[in-house]
Amino acid sequence: MTSQLRARRIGERIREVLSEMLQREVADPRLSLVTITGVDMDRELAFATIYVSALDGRDRSDQILQALDGAKGFLRRELAARISLRAFPQLRFAWDPTAERASRIEELLAEIRHEAEDEKEENAGR
Repeated sequence: MTSQLRARRIGERIREVLSEMLQREVADPRLSLVTITGVDMDRELAFATIYVSALDGRDRSDQILQALDGAKGFLRRELAARISLRAFPQLRFAWDPTAERASRIEELLAEIRHEAEDEKEENAGR
């Protein structure tokens, strides 16, 4: 078993290296504009769950996750060559819905502001 600090450091390093690889070395067009938002390591460092997001949001999430699963072996091999660990963890990819949730919250707040302004104008006209 490993410490949480060590797991967090390894996860952050995987995020950094994988982000760089996706920008510079992976030619799959399905992976363009993909962002690695975080990496969670399990306690034994056997699995790394990698959270991804994209600018165009949920529309392409299935395509993106399929492309990443297809490239999983290549990505793991390249990461293992660049990050020195006794045994490199298996990679799992998951969609991070945080960006969509934040966008939805912003929409709701704008709607509330607009309704408050309308109500204020109605009250001022009385």
